[in-house]
Amino acid sequence: MLGYLTHDDCRLHDPGAIHPEAPVRLEAIENRLLASGVDLVLDRHDAPPATREQLARVHSPAHIDHVFSVAPASGAFALDGDTVMSPGSLQAALRAAGAGVHAVDLVMEGRLSDAFCAVRPPGHHATRDAAMGFCIFNNVAVAAAHALRAHGLSRVAIVDFDVHHGNGTENIFADDERVLFCSTFQHPFYPHSGYDSTASNLVAVPLPAGADGEAFREAVTSAWLPALERFAPEFVFVSAGFDAHVSDDMSDLRLVDADYQ
Repeated sequence: MLGYLTHDDCRLHDPGAIHPEAPVRLEAIENRLLASGVDLVLDRHDAPPATREQLARVHSPAHIDHVFSVAPASGAFALDGDTVMSPGSLQAALRAAGAGVHAVDLVMEGRLSDAFCAVRPPGHHATRDAAMGFCIFNNVAVAAAHALRAHGLSRVAIVDFDVHHGNGTENIFADDERVLFCSTFQHPFYPHSGYDSTASNLVAVPLPAGADGEAFREAVTSAWLPALERFAPEFVFVSAGFDAHVSDDMSDLRLVDADYQ
């Protein structure tokens, strides 16, 4: 059974009227699920909020305390130039991180075969010590750390396809031999990292502007898959970003639907 985890609180995060990370993202996913009929075969679950203990496995106490302390009761607070909190953002961020934790539990308990978390804000730019790039907490890192700590796994893999490098996930897990992190991203491009990654558990494949699905598939088949086969992960996390799609005007990669499939 394929699980679908989300929560209405994730719509409360409002970084501003012209901000690209908007609540309509979740509405678009829901509308497409309904129109395609996929909604009929999903096992839906509400995402619980992540606990401080779960967040602290990947984030410093100072970062967690800072996010809680500056969460606005009204108006907005900018954690950085791209990452803005509204009155609903803290609850949304906790649900976004908690979704992955709950998904891990459901899969490990045998209640689900796979799970998709439709949440916001996103997470892969959030480092151990800071929010950045629309991301407050690193959702996939929180989930991966939960699999290791709560379920006793010894090898988990995170595969990250996005037009931007998942610098936060790399920052958290670089040199952690329990975690294999495979990524593709456009370079040079925000956040201007990943191309010089040296840790033995990182498989980073920068793609030049204009690269299409052929280049992306080559990165996966020649770099990711051999590393994944050697590592033999017990659990695979997909940190999914679709902004390398040819229709996305914020990037210069040219992937199409079939490349993601």
